Amino acid sequence: MWELLTLLMLTLAYFFWPKGKPTGAKYPNSLPALPLVGSLPFLPRHGHPHVNFFKLQRKYGPIYSLRMGSKTTVIVGEHQLAREVLIKKGKDFAGRPEVVTLGILSDNQKGIAFADHGALWQLHRKLVQAAFALFKDGSQRLEKMICQEISLLSDFLATKNGQSVDLSLPVFLAVTNIICFICFNFAYKYEDPELKIIQNYNNGILDMLGKNTIVDIFPGLKVFPNKTLEKLRNCVKMRNELLSEILGKYKENFSSDSITTLLDILIQAQMNSENNDVDPDQDLKLLSDEHILITIGDIFGAGVETTSSVVQWIVAFLLHYPQLKKKIQDEIDQHIGFSRTPTLRDRSHLLLLEATIREALRIRPVAPMLIPHKAVVDSSIGGYAIDKGTNIIINLWALHHNEEEWDQPDKFMPERFLDPTGSHLISPSLSYFPFGAGPRTCVGEMLARKELFLFMAWLLQRFDFEVPDDGHMPSLEGVPNVVFLIEHFKVKIKVREAWREAQAEGSTYN
Repeated sequence: MWELLTLLMLTLAYFFWPKGKPTGAKYPNSLPALPLVGSLPFLPRHGHPHVNFFKLQRKYGPIYSLRMGSKTTVIVGEHQLAREVLIKKGKDFAGRPEVVTLGILSDNQKGIAFADHGALWQLHRKLVQAAFALFKDGSQRLEKMICQEISLLSDFLATKNGQSVDLSLPVFLAVTNIICFICFNFAYKYEDPELKIIQNYNNGILDMLGKNTIVDIFPGLKVFPNKTLEKLRNCVKMRNELLSEILGKYKENFSSDSITTLLDILIQAQMNSENNDVDPDQDLKLLSDEHILITIGDIFGAGVETTSSVVQWIVAFLLHYPQLKKKIQDEIDQHIGFSRTPTLRDRSHLLLLEATIREALRIRPVAPMLIPHKAVVDSSIGGYAIDKGTNIIINLWALHHNEEEWDQPDKFMPERFLDPTGSHLISPSLSYFPFGAGPRTCVGEMLARKELFLFMAWLLQRFDFEVPDDGHMPSLEGVPNVVFLIEHFKVKIKVREAWREAQAEGSTYN
């Protein structure tokens, strides 16, 4: 009996003990690691992971490694090193790790967000980029759609005048409809049951991904019953069923003469691959309905919760900094007034608002630790050897809170993005990657920046956001997840008197 147990332990130690490194290679400093569990016993158990990893830099430097189970992960927390990973050697580190929970979400690494580097990812990313090109700056179609949804949101908030409301649901619905327009060229009404389904599965997916399930570190445990994985599978199933129904109906009315949405582009590519006599199987394998569904799901996942979360972060910071809110509104009043609504052309005039958006993306980045990368070849970072298959985490929080790069980094200071006269936007540091960079940069950056500007410009033109009567201020601590969420809070909505008077005058003259 004891002999068998000893043999088993020796066998496990052989397979899970860190293998020797090539002679002469220089590797990043490493946290201590034990067989089987890796560095887990040596990691802080409380607090936000991105903050804890930032603190570990004081001991181990701006690049260091640790072992999560048997897998080596390198943490990068300095902008020059991050630039090397994301841009200079972007192709070397363009892979994605295979993770159990994300594998469920992506149907084994389909789509673009969690797909590994290869023909599948390259094709779908290219098609998504082509879809966003339909809405490039020269086209006003997207701006009109965004403004239409913000107008509906504003009308809803006007009915809550004097009341304290949670903005999370109405903003979520507005942003969801914008993504629906890009993907399908239609929008839901707020009472449509499908919107509730989207909200339910979206919240469920975020909740389950935030559980930090141990199965992602020890994938062998997925054979055992796991409530988190089961709930995640149910949410993904709910998502896929809804998108499958939309895809089926969409195909019935599809016309190659009218390519106006992401789904049009994906279906057209699928049809072209079916008619391809040169290599009929290659692209077809990468453009099945299942692949299309996951890519659409990625756009929803990346495009909805991110923007709606940042809008809420900005409102929360403005509640903490009411004088800043007043200055932005003065800027809006001066350059736009109340006779018309804001447009994207106003970005060049509303500099303080634009600086506030940039500061919000710095101090509370959408993804404090960018989605992990993976080395697809043997490479190096900052002169340190990085073996093929190593996971790389860019700690964006560390980049955005480095005291050597940012003056008082923990303080909300939009003016840091303005020149001393306040008349020009500036880039105060190279240590700023709110949407990532390189081959894996966020494909929806253009859309997100437009949405954030228009949402905030419209809302601040019409409304005053005030602390609720109970005096409860929103927490700025945040909830770390795939997206850095803000805890639910309420804000008192008040229609601005100047806006009300301008509308009354306008209706008098009409």
